[in-house]
Amino acid sequence: MAESCETRFSRAAACIGEARAFIRDALPLEQFHDRIDDITLCVSELATNALQHGTPAGRLFLVRATLDESVLRIEVHDACESRPRLRSPDDDDTSGRGLALVAALADGWGTAPRKGLGKIVWVEFKVPASMSVREPQPC
Repeated sequence: MAESCETRFSRAAACIGEARAFIRDALPLEQFHDRIDDITLCVSELATNALQHGTPAGRLFLVRATLDESVLRIEVHDACESRPRLRSPDDDDTSGRGLALVAALADGWGTAPRKGLGKIVWVEFKVPASMSVREPQPC
């Protein structure tokens, strides 16, 4: 059975750290102990993109995490229709590398349209084979 949680964040720089903390604390991620830094970096990048490019003033963006027996999926929903794309920044560019990091660290990533206005950018991490999610046991 999948576990899922979500929360909304305002358009403020402090929300990036709050999004990382939300992912670390919201679901039981012990099986990802060696990838927690990768997961939180990807959340930072996607939340930063939502904040900078996809969330107009006065609007919120949503972070949703779902964990099942095979995969952790994190989605960031924002109000912008424009889909992000991998870029090839020059050495002197000070931005434009975030999605390349996401692509390198995650087991998968992509975009999807959102009902109504906006888009979803998602990232997935496979549950390590030796540490699949266990069903809760009755007391």
